[in-house]
Amino acid sequence: MDPKLTEVAQLFARFKAAYARNDLDACVTLLSQLKVQLTKFPSLPPLFQQTPNAVEELKLARDIYEHAVVLSVKLEDQDAFERDFCQLKPYYMDTCGIIPPSPEEYPILGLNLLRLLVQNRIAEFHTELELLPVKALDHPCIKHAVELEQSFMEGAYNRVLSARQAVPHETYVYFMDLLAKTVRDEIAGCSEKGYDSLSISDAKQMLMFSSDQELHQYITEEHPEWEIKNGSVFFQKAKESQPCKEIPSLQLINQTLSYARELERIV
Repeated sequence: MDPKLTEVAQLFARFKAAYARNDLDACVTLLSQLKVQLTKFPSLPPLFQQTPNAVEELKLARDIYEHAVVLSVKLEDQDAFERDFCQLKPYYMDTCGIIPPSPEEYPILGLNLLRLLVQNRIAEFHTELELLPVKALDHPCIKHAVELEQSFMEGAYNRVLSARQAVPHETYVYFMDLLAKTVRDEIAGCSEKGYDSLSISDAKQMLMFSSDQELHQYITEEHPEWEIKNGSVFFQKAKESQPCKEIPSLQLINQTLSYARELERIV
């Protein structure tokens, strides 16, 4: 085996050993070294040069970037996830016929879809979805992300929250927790606009908490302006703290008349 390839493989073995013992600081350091070493292989994207060890180098690099994506989830670093996924993506899209498919391909592609959904980047979600082959839509990880997006767009927040209990891959838990928080915040915002108060049991059911303690903790951390007393949650204080916005009616009338005049000139 080529000495450079052997060196990277040994370094990667150290990375996997550090990951197995949950030494994340060592993983970050070793990953940086691995990425520098990978720049020495001309067979990797974007060059794709035909070298004697091209297949082995591509497989090793893909494996490294897959671990980098999983590490970024472990570190709860969304920026690192995006960078590492962008580096990994060419190995999925541009190496068909050169190296065999990775068993982690669809779980990671589904994980990226879930990240885009959490970040409310719906247009990019659908763009990435359209790049996938038709058979990918039947994979549990891809199907999970698609069904979540449909539930989210329909406002079926109960389905979104309950999906946390049926994640298709362990790496999905982090983004599902973020999505659950987004959904709860949306429900909370609608609740305080639609009701003056709710009983604790109703609030707990609406926000899908399993205990009063979880509800109290959520209110303390996220909505300290809500008031809990006599077995109910009162939103009136939150409503009073929100300033009323004046509608610039005169400005809107003038703009509308101006648009009408411009349209009349065009016609």
